[in-house]
Parts: sequence; structure tokens; C-alpha cells
Amino acid sequence: METATDTQAYSGNAMADVIGGQGSVGDYWALMKPRVMSLVIFTAFVGMMVAPGTIHPFIGMVAILCIAVGAGASGALNMWYDADIDALMQRTAKRPIPRGRITPGEALGFGATLSIGSVVVMGITVNWPSAALLAGSIAFYLFIYTMWLKRSTPQNIVIGGAAGAFPPMIGWAAVTGSVDASSIALFLIIFMWTPPHFWALALYKSREYERVSVPMLPVVAGADETRRQIWIYSLLLMPVTIAPYALGSAGLAYVGAAALLGGYFLYLAWRVFSLRDGQVADRAARRLFGYSIFYLFALFAVLLVEQGIVPLAIKASQAAGWL
Repeated sequence: METATDTQAYSGNAMADVIGGQGSVGDYWALMKPRVMSLVIFTAFVGMMVAPGTIHPFIGMVAILCIAVGAGASGALNMWYDADIDALMQRTAKRPIPRGRITPGEALGFGATLSIGSVVVMGITVNWPSAALLAGSIAFYLFIYTMWLKRSTPQNIVIGGAAGAFPPMIGWAAVTGSVDASSIALFLIIFMWTPPHFWALALYKSREYERVSVPMLPVVAGADETRRQIWIYSLLLMPVTIAPYALGSAGLAYVGAAALLGGYFLYLAWRVFSLRDGQVADRAARRLFGYSIFYLFALFAVLLVEQGIVPLAIKASQAAGWL
């Protein structure tokens, strides 16, 4: 097994061959992890739409843009720091830095510039509480998760999941200028969703993490313990998804959707827990990972329609005299 020192040596040699940047717009776009950005943007938008109060459409667009840029900056900084292990993992080897399209220094400068710019614009244009949350999420992802937890503890995803759970709180704060129990509930849904989501991926990618000495749970505790933790966190996730209704920020339509979507989530998590045979077990983990992404999008989409779009449509109809 290759050690972390071997990994760093490999990275140093590979990166030394890169004299100058050749990155295209597409390479810099890839550096921002656009697939992750899409989930960040959507959950932030939902937080903004369901928050009590109103926000000017232009200010709202600026807020979403700042959140998107901040998320992209986090991705770029993560790729800068993880360039050594990215080069050795199949699923990350084609990222811009391992391919030599962008140098680590360019990625660092790009990420740092976007980070500072997004926070400053958010503070000046929207409000400083939301800007502080945005700054906190970027700092948490870089310093706490990427630099510290990821390579030091199998609980990296549990604690580090907080970074990805900030967006709906930021969107909420953009409207209200504060954080309350309902926005924390949205944070907790994503926080509790992250371990089963990412550990499902780690189950069938465990050999890659072992190669680069990243102590993901399947590498450190084994596949069976990972399956058990996925099942436990999936069970804990279900009551957390009902919290918005208990706090009065969601209705019965959301509860029904949460029950249906959550029921199938539990079914897939149980299959991951109970199936232990090679390829069958890997397929079960892949199915849970794929569905978990749809699950979170669908859950927040129902909340958006019920608490954001429908009330807005009713108000517009009343203003037009249609109701």
C-alpha cells in the first residue's frame, strides 16, 4: 500500500512538469465542482424562498450568485489541497490539476479570489449575517474538513458534512438577516443526510481511498461497520426531515413526501446493510448513493413548491383579483 509520503512525492514530481497554466474556461469551471454547486444553489434557493419575509428579486439573484461562487471557490481550494491524492484516484484523476491543465498555484489563487469576492459582495449587497455564514462555510470546508478531518479521522464525513449543510441557512439569512430554528432544521437535514450518502460511495470506492491513505470509514472500520453506520444514520435522518413541519415551516404535503421518499431511502439503506455479497453489495451501495442525490433534491423541491411557489402564486392571484 502506498503511503501518504509516497503520494506526496508522486504529486510533487507530476506537478513539477507543469511549467505554466493551460487551463481553458472549461477547466476552471470543472475546478469549481459544478455538480456539487448545483445542489448548493438549489438548497440555498429553497432556504431563501421559504424564509419568512421578502427580498428584492435583484438582491436575491446576487445572493444566489454569491453562494454559487463561494461554493465553487470551496471546490477549487479543495482540489488545490487534494491534488496529490486526486492524481491517484480513478474518479478524480481527470480533474484539471492532475491532468496538468491548471497548476496548484493557479487553483489556489482562483479559489482565494472567488472566496473573498463572494463574501465581500454578499456582505455589501445583501447583508453581513449571510456573508458571515458564507465565509464560515468556505473556511469550514477548507480548514476543518479538507486540511484536517479528511486525512485524520474516519469521522471526516460526519463532522465535515456541516460545510455542505450551510447553504439553506445562508439563503434564509439573506432574507431575514438571522438564523432561527427552522433554518437550523434545514441545516440538520443535509447534515444527517451526508454520512449515508457519502459512505455509500465510499463502500464501493474503498480501495481507492486505501491507496491514498485517506481513513474513510470502510478503510478503517471495514465494510460491515460502514453498512451498520449507514443504517443508523438513515434511521436518524427520518425524524429530522419532519422537523420543518413540527416547527411550522412546512405543511402536510411536505410530510407526505418526506414519508414516501424516506421510506424508499430506508429500503435501500436496509439493502446496503443486509447484502454482503461482492457485486450485489456494490450495486446496492451504488443505488443508495444515486437515489440519495435525487432524495435530497426532491425533498427540498416539495418544500419549495409548498412553502414558496404556491403561496407566491396565491398572493399574485389575489393581487390580480383572480381570487
